Amino acid sequence: MDSSMDTSTSTSTPYPVSLSELHFPSTEQSLSLSQTLSALRRSALSVANRLRSIETDARFVQEVAHNYNLPLIANERCGSWYIPPERKAASVYFKSTDGHAGQWNWSDRRLNLHILPIARDYGGCIIVDSTRRGKLMPDALAKTVPIWCAVVNRALFPDQPAMHAVQFPPNYLGASEESEIEKRINGFVKSMKDLNLNLEDLRIALGKPMKIAWAHQSAWPPADRLAGDEVNILVLCSASRRVHGAEMSEGGYIQGAGDDSESWSHGLSPPVFWTHRDVLWATAESHWPELIARLMQEHRKQEPGGSVTLIQPTRNLYLSQRRDEPDRDVGHWMVDCNASPLASVEGSRRLNLGCGSAKRGSRDLRKSLNHVKEFVQSCLGADPTRTLLVVCETGKDLSAGVLLAIICLFYSDDGEFAGLNPGTLIDKQFIRRRLAWIISSKHDVNPSRTTLQSVHAFLMQRSDLD
Repeated sequence: MDSSMDTSTSTSTPYPVSLSELHFPSTEQSLSLSQTLSALRRSALSVANRLRSIETDARFVQEVAHNYNLPLIANERCGSWYIPPERKAASVYFKSTDGHAGQWNWSDRRLNLHILPIARDYGGCIIVDSTRRGKLMPDALAKTVPIWCAVVNRALFPDQPAMHAVQFPPNYLGASEESEIEKRINGFVKSMKDLNLNLEDLRIALGKPMKIAWAHQSAWPPADRLAGDEVNILVLCSASRRVHGAEMSEGGYIQGAGDDSESWSHGLSPPVFWTHRDVLWATAESHWPELIARLMQEHRKQEPGGSVTLIQPTRNLYLSQRRDEPDRDVGHWMVDCNASPLASVEGSRRLNLGCGSAKRGSRDLRKSLNHVKEFVQSCLGADPTRTLLVVCETGKDLSAGVLLAIICLFYSDDGEFAGLNPGTLIDKQFIRRRLAWIISSKHDVNPSRTTLQSVHAFLMQRSDLD
């Protein structure tokens, strides 16, 4: 027996007994394995898989809409991917970062008050968003919207304390985090009141306090359980199925496929996807970049001209996205944030600032605001009934910054042109209140931090007010 054991041992492959006998894969083999895994991951996260996942999740969103018979509202930008354009009632802007642990916030730059009449008219609405792998719902739906809802309920319905508590998703957050959020709500209510918004008008616009329910692919409450004449129902819908493992384990399904679309979509937008998805699916994916570029170009040509928005409570300040048509809006005096100053004509009704795009444009704005001040003095100072239109390439950033400067410098609290008053105290709270006029008038206005910094720096330099 011992002999047979010895023979077996002697004929088997011996284990290494020293470091010199150990064999490691070559660098080339290691890189090959890493490259293979990366290729598999890229394949799992392909544009086709993302769009198929979006279609799958959109069917769930439609099921939720049918169940509650409420309009669908997209939390931009991700939410719009899951709602066909003809089914989208509106967009909102609730940031997940305002719900991050320790950073809980109510944002006076994202008021979202335009959905109040929608909730009143339909008895509520469904806010659609999604999140990436591993989470049941985005922080925007778990915390940001509940904070916003509690602030609005307390500010508009102070006599209904039963609706003042923050409504959290059941069994989702820890008691400590819920308590810390609750402690901040009264401060956020004060911030909302400090904007000097017409709370009575907003109360009428909403009609009743808001009650929250959550819907995700694991569960959602029956519609009859939410019915009630005393509240408007906000259903917060997390569109995607929760995925715990790696992308490669899901057969191509991607949780939160619509998130961060700038990094994967080749420029494709949700409306163009939903309009032309049959064309996309009939085309080899390798040809999609060229096809998407052509579809987007055709879409931009067919888009109607940007709407012109009155900034209330003024009666003569307007905001819009700039267009290339030279004869457009000839009835207005105009400030064009991006057009070249070389195209300006002495004594014309138009001021071109020549600001660049994105952050560079926001920095350029600071050097241009003194020209805006002089132009407004010449234009409205001579005739306060004239209308002034401010445009930029997005209609949401630089133009909002210019209007903010104009409103702070020249307009009274009731929205009347009052001329330049060097004695006006312009501090951060004053600027915040005037910014609320613009955001309340056009809900998707989103001046960048750099734009606002340029406006703050200009307004708070007293020498510029002389």
